[in-house]
Amino acid sequence: MAEALVQSGLHLHEQLMSTAHPRQALVVSLLVLCPLLLLLARFATTGKATTSRERLLAKLPSPPTRLPVIGHLHLVGSLPHVSLRDLVERHGHGGLMLLRLGAVPTLVVSSPRAAQAVLRTHDHAFASRKGSAVTDILFYGSSDIAFSPYGEHWRNIRKIVTTQLLTVKKVRAYRFVREHEVRLVMEKTGEAAAMGKAVDLSGLLLFFTNEIMCNIVSGKLFMEEGRRNKLFRELTEANSKLLGGFNLEDYFPSMGRLGVVRKVVCAKAKKVSKRWDDLLDRLIDGHDSKSVANHGDEKISDLIDVLLSIQQQYGLTRDNVKAILVDMFQAGTDTSSIVLEYAMAELMRKPRLMEKLQAEVRGIVPRGNDMVTEDDLNSMSYLKAVIKETLRLHPPVVLFVPHLSLADCDIEGYTIPAGTRVIINGWAIGRDTSSWERADEFVPERFMEGSSTANVDYSGNDFLFLPFGSGRRMCPGMNFAISTMKIMLANLMYHFDWKLPAGCMNVDMTESFGVTVHRKEKLLLIPVQPSH
Repeated sequence: MAEALVQSGLHLHEQLMSTAHPRQALVVSLLVLCPLLLLLARFATTGKATTSRERLLAKLPSPPTRLPVIGHLHLVGSLPHVSLRDLVERHGHGGLMLLRLGAVPTLVVSSPRAAQAVLRTHDHAFASRKGSAVTDILFYGSSDIAFSPYGEHWRNIRKIVTTQLLTVKKVRAYRFVREHEVRLVMEKTGEAAAMGKAVDLSGLLLFFTNEIMCNIVSGKLFMEEGRRNKLFRELTEANSKLLGGFNLEDYFPSMGRLGVVRKVVCAKAKKVSKRWDDLLDRLIDGHDSKSVANHGDEKISDLIDVLLSIQQQYGLTRDNVKAILVDMFQAGTDTSSIVLEYAMAELMRKPRLMEKLQAEVRGIVPRGNDMVTEDDLNSMSYLKAVIKETLRLHPPVVLFVPHLSLADCDIEGYTIPAGTRVIINGWAIGRDTSSWERADEFVPERFMEGSSTANVDYSGNDFLFLPFGSGRRMCPGMNFAISTMKIMLANLMYHFDWKLPAGCMNVDMTESFGVTVHRKEKLLLIPVQPSH
């Protein structure tokens, strides 16, 4: 009887989450699930003696409006990064706050100083992850770099990515891929300009970043079989929906251990994983590991070539290889396109800044050139400032993948016990009013020479600006992402002027939350060929 009730409730929950607005779905879903959670409460911690861990957590600042079963979940709105920032300002201390999200105590970190304590001072203690059924399914037992728990396997994977796949030398070597894809985007945009038509810049930028990833992962094979590129875009989007959705196990672990719950919750993830598996298996089986791409004097192996060549040396299983490949697509596709889209949106809202950037790019690269190349980018200081400011104001990953503490440690006068889940609000840190003047405004000049924050960088050493994270779990794709953003934005500025479609008075900056945060509406702009 209880199992049937749970299963029917879960099916209703899944339908709500897939059809309703996220905020409405969460509220109604919790109403549906609460009776089930109460039914299962006897399997949780109710009635157990208070532990030393619970006593330590009880000392942390926390909102007073905690409800039975769901804890503080009702306080988290449709834009969690904004809700959490506001809650910390009202109820936190030193940038720290404890929330009970369902049955899970979660430490929220929202200040540069607290972030430095977690990501540098006690980095070793906060370097792990809490696995879930969904990440286990999508990332082959959570054996990838993003979700793997801290340990020997993670260190091995991290070493492969940083010393074999995304080295500075290899990122530079793939400039031909970036420049090739930029040319294609400029051609498509030029066709629209000739007809006076608007372009869907959101879709075009996502297509651009996806094509780059496809080409560096598997080179010539992808260039010949464009349909697979589309499949990878679809699967990456499916992963994002699953990872960014409301997963019961993240908030009610005791329910996650029930077979009936795991079966229902994981059904969609298994379907998506099967599609990934089929596609990656065909790709690896049909890959000629001896093939390399020739570009001038350089011979560049694609990422599958590299992984197959070092598989035995590093003791990688086939599933490990596939997990790394899924990570490459997941981390390298929509994040860069989101930043580029936000940069264009902000520049459209402030035409004076766009004119300033265009003047810099067009002043360095003579008119009539085929394109802005990567050799031209080094002297474009305002271009770099615009990208930095976009990353500060609109980091695509606003909440870092939750950390898990492995040992007790002291932060801001509080002892954080082992086993605590930690969420770092990178969006809030980038808008911290004690660190940034006019923190909510788009002001690239703050990164130009003469400003007090001119030398603040995204390399993980300045804790007031962490778009790529910091410490052991810092994103290893930083250099690749920055190279991709710079060459595309420079060429968009070089080749075209831009205007809004008729009847559109401004750019809507409303956000949509998921595993990444992006603008809710597509960015439609009309490209115009410059008259000079």
